[in-house]
Amino acid sequence: MAYSGNTGLRRLRSALCYSGRGMLAAWRCEEAFRQQVVLCAILLPLGFWLGDSPVERALLAGSALFPPIVELLNSAVEAAIDRIGPERHELSARAKDMASGAVSLSLLMVAVIWLAVLL
Repeated sequence: MAYSGNTGLRRLRSALCYSGRGMLAAWRCEEAFRQQVVLCAILLPLGFWLGDSPVERALLAGSALFPPIVELLNSAVEAAIDRIGPERHELSARAKDMASGAVSLSLLMVAVIWLAVLL
């Protein structure tokens, strides 16, 4: 996309609009993103409630935001690769698998943080 000449608050507004469109597209088209957001909607307030200190609350609630972020990146990788073409290619498969692995690790990170803080 070409530089639009937006600066300052206009650039910020444009960036927020693009971000909103991206999250809306992920919500509409990606089941895994919807699942991550539902999990986040449950864990985020629970993290603030269960944390005993500001650090614990930040760890619990903050970690809940990580999987949807990684899922957005995973979906972006998949969409870009699918745009290239439908034929199977080793590098395309590797990129998709690596992005999926990042999602799995983000979920593992949430589990480890929650277990460490709560136990």
